[in-house]
Amino acid sequence: MDSMKFIISGKNIDVTEGLRTAVQDKIGKLEKYFTPTTEVQVTLSVEKDRQKIEVTIPVKGNIIRSEQVSSDMYVSIDLVEEIIERQLKKYKNKLTEQKQASNYFKQEYIDKDYMDDDEVKIIRTKKFDIKPMYPEDACIQMELLGHNFYVFCNAETDQVNVVYKRKGNTYGLIEPEE
Repeated sequence: MDSMKFIISGKNIDVTEGLRTAVQDKIGKLEKYFTPTTEVQVTLSVEKDRQKIEVTIPVKGNIIRSEQVSSDMYVSIDLVEEIIERQLKKYKNKLTEQKQASNYFKQEYIDKDYMDDDEVKIIRTKKFDIKPMYPEDACIQMELLGHNFYVFCNAETDQVNVVYKRKGNTYGLIEPEE
């Protein structure tokens, strides 16, 4: 049986036969969704005690992607497969409504109905005044509101940006590409 193509690479980690087999066995479970020509890009990396796996599966017009971190690479591999499976079920209709879907997905996946109770529904729209401010002030505003992200107009660039809270009391800034 033709199986998905795996491209496995490692950063600060030796991709042993055991890890390679674990990735192919576990993520190979996704074969029931994809056609054999589908390419799965897997990157394993280790940073201190963080064992991270990143999986990217490019399909027409979309990228299915997940990364999972745990203190054990085998646990990370298990988690990542579950998350991708959940994404596939959740976004099935979106992924398969394109004409070329059959090049990527098996017919059983296209035909099968998954519970739609997970479908994305926007239940509230908020309109707000975007005042120009500096990212540092936006962080303070976010803290004052008790939110974990804050949308604002960056006074330096005149563009809409987002600041967000990260682990360890640090902040991130999201800005559009030029």
